Amino acid sequence: MISNCKIIELPKIKDPRGNLTFIEGGKHIPFDIQRVYYLYDVPGGAERGGHAHKELHQLIIAMSGSFDILLDDGHDKKRFYLNRSYYGLYICPMIWRSIDNFSSGSVCMVLASNFYDEADYYRDYEDFLGDVWKTK
Repeated sequence: MISNCKIIELPKIKDPRGNLTFIEGGKHIPFDIQRVYYLYDVPGGAERGGHAHKELHQLIIAMSGSFDILLDDGHDKKRFYLNRSYYGLYICPMIWRSIDNFSSGSVCMVLASNFYDEADYYRDYEDFLGDVWKTK
Protein backbone atom coordinates (compact mmCIF):
# COMPACT_ATOMS: atom_id res chain seq x y z
CA MET A 1 0.00 0.00 0.00
CA ILE A 2 1.11 3.53 -0.70
CA SER A 3 0.73 4.37 3.01
CA ASN A 4 3.77 2.14 3.68
CA CYS A 5 5.93 4.43 1.51
CA LYS A 6 7.41 7.35 3.38
CA ILE A 7 10.17 9.92 3.61
CA ILE A 8 12.95 8.78 5.91
CA GLU A 9 15.17 11.42 7.47
CA LEU A 10 18.74 10.16 7.48
CA PRO A 11 21.41 11.06 10.05
CA LYS A 12 23.05 14.39 9.34
CA ILE A 13 26.31 15.33 11.02
CA LYS A 14 26.86 19.07 10.67
CA ASP A 15 30.41 20.34 10.35
CA PRO A 16 31.77 23.69 9.18
CA ARG A 17 33.92 21.76 6.68
CA GLY A 18 30.84 20.12 5.15
CA ASN A 19 28.00 17.91 6.32
CA LEU A 20 28.02 14.11 6.37
CA THR A 21 25.11 11.71 6.04
CA PHE A 22 25.35 7.94 6.33
CA ILE A 23 22.97 5.03 5.81
CA GLU A 24 23.11 1.64 7.50
CA GLY A 25 20.97 -1.12 6.02
CA GLY A 26 18.57 -2.69 8.52
CA LYS A 27 19.08 0.28 10.87
CA HIS A 28 18.16 3.50 9.07
CA ILE A 29 16.21 1.73 6.35
CA PRO A 30 14.04 -1.39 6.69
CA PHE A 31 16.18 -3.64 4.49
CA ASP A 32 19.77 -4.70 3.87
CA ILE A 33 21.36 -3.05 0.85
CA GLN A 34 22.26 -5.45 -1.99
CA ARG A 35 22.55 -2.99 -4.88
CA VAL A 36 23.20 0.72 -5.44
CA TYR A 37 22.65 2.57 -8.70
CA TYR A 38 22.14 6.16 -9.73
CA LEU A 39 20.60 8.22 -12.51
CA TYR A 40 22.32 11.34 -13.82
CA ASP A 41 22.47 13.50 -16.96
CA VAL A 42 18.73 12.99 -17.38
CA PRO A 43 17.59 15.24 -20.28
CA GLY A 44 15.05 17.96 -19.56
CA GLY A 45 11.48 16.66 -19.80
CA ALA A 46 12.53 12.99 -19.56
CA GLU A 47 10.78 10.53 -17.28
CA ARG A 48 12.43 7.54 -15.59
CA GLY A 49 10.93 4.62 -13.71
CA GLY A 50 7.61 3.63 -15.21
CA HIS A 51 7.58 0.25 -13.50
CA ALA A 52 6.88 -1.59 -10.23
CA HIS A 53 8.61 -4.40 -8.37
CA LYS A 54 7.09 -7.57 -6.99
CA GLU A 55 9.48 -7.98 -4.03
CA LEU A 56 12.16 -5.28 -4.18
CA HIS A 57 12.38 -2.56 -1.52
CA GLN A 58 14.09 0.72 -2.43
CA LEU A 59 15.25 3.98 -0.91
CA ILE A 60 15.54 6.84 -3.40
CA ILE A 61 17.65 9.91 -2.58
CA ALA A 62 18.24 13.17 -4.43
CA MET A 63 22.01 13.34 -4.03
CA SER A 64 22.11 16.57 -6.02
CA GLY A 65 19.37 18.74 -7.50
CA SER A 66 15.75 17.72 -7.35
CA PHE A 67 13.04 15.59 -8.95
CA ASP A 68 9.49 14.35 -8.34
CA ILE A 69 8.40 10.77 -7.75
CA LEU A 70 4.81 9.73 -8.40
CA LEU A 71 3.79 6.56 -6.54
CA ASP A 72 0.73 4.49 -7.44
CA ASP A 73 -0.47 1.38 -5.60
CA GLY A 74 -3.33 0.71 -8.02
CA HIS A 75 -5.82 2.45 -5.71
CA ASP A 76 -4.18 5.73 -4.67
CA LYS A 77 -1.49 8.01 -6.05
CA LYS A 78 0.91 10.29 -4.20
CA ARG A 79 3.63 12.67 -5.43
CA PHE A 80 6.85 13.33 -3.51
CA TYR A 81 9.36 16.10 -4.18
CA LEU A 82 12.95 15.17 -3.31
CA ASN A 83 15.62 17.86 -3.04
CA ARG A 84 17.73 17.09 0.06
CA SER A 85 20.49 14.47 0.30
CA TYR A 86 19.55 13.61 3.90
CA TYR A 87 15.99 12.57 3.00
CA GLY A 88 15.18 9.31 1.26
CA LEU A 89 11.89 8.00 -0.07
CA TYR A 90 11.25 4.42 1.01
CA ILE A 91 9.26 2.46 -1.59
CA CYS A 92 7.91 -0.96 -0.67
CA PRO A 93 7.06 -3.72 -3.19
CA MET A 94 3.99 -3.51 -5.44
CA ILE A 95 4.19 0.25 -5.99
CA TRP A 96 4.30 1.71 -9.49
CA ARG A 97 6.74 4.62 -9.70
CA SER A 98 7.52 7.36 -12.20
CA ILE A 99 10.29 9.92 -11.73
CA ASP A 100 10.13 13.28 -13.52
CA ASN A 101 10.84 17.01 -13.24
CA PHE A 102 14.59 16.45 -12.97
CA SER A 103 16.48 19.68 -12.31
CA SER A 104 19.67 20.38 -14.23
CA GLY A 105 22.59 18.43 -12.75
CA SER A 106 20.41 16.24 -10.54
CA VAL A 107 21.62 12.85 -9.34
CA CYS A 108 19.10 10.23 -8.18
CA MET A 109 20.63 7.44 -6.08
CA VAL A 110 18.71 4.22 -5.41
CA LEU A 111 19.49 1.70 -2.67
CA ALA A 112 17.87 -1.67 -3.37
CA SER A 113 17.17 -4.74 -1.26
CA ASN A 114 18.09 -7.27 -3.97
CA PHE A 115 20.37 -7.74 -6.93
CA TYR A 116 18.94 -6.95 -10.37
CA ASP A 117 16.32 -9.50 -11.45
CA GLU A 118 14.21 -8.78 -14.52
CA ALA A 119 11.58 -11.26 -13.30
CA ASP A 120 10.86 -8.95 -10.35
CA TYR A 121 9.66 -6.11 -12.62
CA TYR A 122 6.22 -5.11 -13.79
CA ARG A 123 6.89 -3.08 -16.93
CA ASP A 124 3.28 -3.08 -18.15
CA TYR A 125 0.88 -1.03 -16.02
CA GLU A 126 -2.15 -3.18 -16.90
CA ASP A 127 -0.32 -6.36 -15.77
CA PHE A 128 0.56 -4.59 -12.52
CA LEU A 129 -3.06 -3.55 -11.95
CA GLY A 130 -4.27 -7.07 -12.71
CA ASP A 131 -2.10 -8.52 -9.96
CA VAL A 132 -2.97 -5.72 -7.53
CA TRP A 133 -6.67 -6.39 -7.97
CA LYS A 134 -6.18 -10.19 -7.66
CA THR A 135 -4.75 -9.74 -4.16
CA LYS A 136 -7.56 -7.44 -3.02
